[in-house]
Parts: sequence; C-alpha cells; structure tokens
Amino acid sequence: MKKTVKSLFGILLMSSLVLGAVSCDDNEDPKPTEQTSDFKVDVNKFEGTITKGTVTLDASQEYQLTGKLVIANGAKLVVPAGTVIVGTGGTSSYIAVAQGGKIEINGTSSNPVVLTGKDKTPGNWGGLVICGKAPINKGASATSEVADLTYGGSDAADNSGSIKYLRVEYAGALFSADKEFNGLSLFGVGNGTTIEYVQLHNGSDDGIEFFGGTVNTKYIVSSNNEDDQFDWTEGWSGNNEFWYAKERNDMGNRGIEADNNSNDNLATPISNPTIKNLTLIGRGATGEEPDAMKLRVGTYANIDNVVLSNWGTGFNIEHDATIAAIGTGKLKITNVKFDNVITKSKGKDNAGASVDVSAVFTENADATGAGNGTAAPTWTQGWTVGL
Repeated sequence: MKKTVKSLFGILLMSSLVLGAVSCDDNEDPKPTEQTSDFKVDVNKFEGTITKGTVTLDASQEYQLTGKLVIANGAKLVVPAGTVIVGTGGTSSYIAVAQGGKIEINGTSSNPVVLTGKDKTPGNWGGLVICGKAPINKGASATSEVADLTYGGSDAADNSGSIKYLRVEYAGALFSADKEFNGLSLFGVGNGTTIEYVQLHNGSDDGIEFFGGTVNTKYIVSSNNEDDQFDWTEGWSGNNEFWYAKERNDMGNRGIEADNNSNDNLATPISNPTIKNLTLIGRGATGEEPDAMKLRVGTYANIDNVVLSNWGTGFNIEHDATIAAIGTGKLKITNVKFDNVITKSKGKDNAGASVDVSAVFTENADATGAGNGTAAPTWTQGWTVGL
C-alpha cells in the first residue's frame, strides 16, 4: 500500500512539474505588442497625431512619412530595430515629440533604425524634433522654431523616451529664411531621456542642436552636414561622452557652434555642457576654413580628451561673457591634440578687439578623442555610414 501511494505521489509530482514547465515556457513566449492607441497607421501615408496610448511599428514595413507625425502628451511611439521611415515631403514631413509624449527607438548595432529621405539629397525632409519640460534660458517656456510646439519648464529629469542605434539621413529641410530643420533638434529635453548611438548624416543644416535642457548623450556621430555638426544654445547643460564629427570635403561650417543666449549673454541657466572624448574632423586647413569650435555669447563648457584635425582655427572665442569664463574653470578644454590646424585659438571681445584666449586649452599629443584619434572609432562599426 505504501509503495502504491509513493508511486502515485511520484506520478502526481512529475505531472505538476511538467505542467509548471509548460506554463513557464508559455509565459516566456514573445507576444505581439498590443497597440493601445486608436491611431490608424498607414504605411503609405504615415502622418497625423498620436493623441493617446502606444503605437508600435512593424520593422518588416517601410513607412512613407508624407506629412508631420506628432506624438502628443501621454502618447508613445515605439520603433523596433530595423525599421525604415522615409520622409517624402520636405518641411511637411517630420517627426515631432511634444511635451509629455515619448518615443522609443530600439535599434541595435547590426540593425539600426533609419530615418531617411526619398531622394537621398540633403534637406529632403524635416528630421526629428523632441520637446521636453527641462529648463531653458529663453523664458519659462518657448515655442520651438520648427513644429510650433511648447518646450521648457522646471523638470530637469523630464523623460521624452529612449533612442538607441538610430541613423538620421538627408534631413534639414528649409522651413523659412530664418528657420531650418536639423537632423535631431532637442528643445528643453530632460536628463530622464536616453540618447545613445545616433548618427546625423548628410543634412542641410546642423546635425544635432540642443536648445536648453539637461539631456545627456553618448556615442554621437555627426557627419557631412552642411552647417554645424554640433550646436547648442539657450542654457543646455548635459553630460556627454564620445562625439565624432566629420565634414564633407566641399561643404560644412563648424564642428561645434556654442552659444548661451544672444540677447542676454548672462541669462541663466547658462549653457554649460560636459563633453569627454571628442573628435572633430574638418574639410581642410586654410586661413578661411571654418573653426573646429566657435564658443560665444556667454557659453561655458568643460571638454576633455579632444582631437582636432584639418581646421583653419581650433578655438574661436567671442564676447566678453565667454572670455571672462576662461581661467575660472567655467570654460576649459583639456588634453587637446592638434592635427593640421593652422591657428590654435583666437578671440574677440564685444568691441571687436582681439584677445589672447590661449589659456582656454591644454595640449596632449597622446589624446585619443572619440576613441581612435582622427580615424572612425570602433564603436561606430556596423550601424553608421559614410565614415
């Protein structure tokens, strides 16, 4: 009897383990992401406003961005690895994340997300615009120069989503005589937002521009853009690592153009980013070629481990408020390697008089910049183009 009971118990125990294993396997099976939004996705006419819930795209489809796509407050757009979105309508086609909205771009090193233009020419479509609630020095809030969305506020930790392994190509369409889209425009974006492994390539304006905010970045490539590769203004103060920029042979302005506030150079919060591991490759070294960095109208910065190659001027520093920050620790650039740079630094005060600003930098012939000196870093392999 005892033997029979033991046998029966053993059978029951094994059955429960098998059922449990099946149950666990079922729970681990991937399930399709549920779309909780009533937004209707048309791959041939991808435009409109996502007003609520979550929209998840299908990486097996190619989306034709025929107009503006806005992710509104409380809504989310999820873009899986390998997704391609093609802008087809100049300034009418762009993606904008409003305050309170979120975007999740989940690319990988072998399968990045690509936002590109139909005709593969600079300025073929708008670009990606994100508006957050972090502080700016243009006022308590402002309206973005493109997309006409509110940005700025008091939430330094504001979260607009996560972007990893994204390539933005052929953006920067002309909006008006005074306004032009960048590849990626960050308006008052907070440091709760993740931006890593992003390339801005072949745009007609800046690669990436920060309009205030506190957002941090890592592993950013800005290449072949027709204006500045990196640009900041309005009190941006993020922490950043591994930036690599390379200009076209025939066109391009500055590697970095950096401002605080052109109307009030001492407006707070003052632009004050930290950047470590930076390489800027210019398009030539003659007296009239652009600057590797132009720092002006009161910006601060702390930049370390820098390689500058093929520039007419390394550091061009303007305006009293910017120059006054040199030697105080508020504006300093350390461990710089110059390669084929004619003039290492030059300065000009508000009156237009020349000023010696050479104290802004220290040199180090062994600086590695973004990781590989003047060559493309190893972390760019597999997901970038044109380097």
